[in-house]
Amino acid sequence: MRHILSVLVNNQPRVLARVASLVGQRNFNIESISVGESEEPGLSRMVIVTNGDKHTMEQVSKQLHKLIDVIKVQNLSADSVVERELLLVKVGASPASRTEISGIVEPFRASIVDVGPSSLMVQATGERSKLDAMIELLRPYGIKEIARTGVTALARGMSRQKAISS
Repeated sequence: MRHILSVLVNNQPRVLARVASLVGQRNFNIESISVGESEEPGLSRMVIVTNGDKHTMEQVSKQLHKLIDVIKVQNLSADSVVERELLLVKVGASPASRTEISGIVEPFRASIVDVGPSSLMVQATGERSKLDAMIELLRPYGIKEIARTGVTALARGMSRQKAISS
């Protein structure tokens, strides 16, 4: 089962490494991890996407709480969440195919952010499935490079918050 963990941590060196190591020691593959400043000065929010059963994820949450720099762990999987990912994709594009590619990215609310002599760079945000669908439509033009941020997520305003503070 897919799980999204939101982990509020002190913004200190090596915290990311300790959190990732702890999850890896439990034999979980991290599908994605994103980290950035939070609403509180000095704190960062990590959003970790992984797979595992409910019992094991509870154990991972308990172990995360034991880390000194972890302030709060929230399993967003049980809540109604807003999740997004940022995608940059560089596509082969001759001047003749640019209008066609533009027509593909427009319904995805994506935008062309760079134009080169033989390529376009497209920026898109959304759920993973939406971005995957756009990539598949762009594939015939020749994808040169892809960069993805991984999932970032927050519980919706009316979600029940299952957060445990340490």
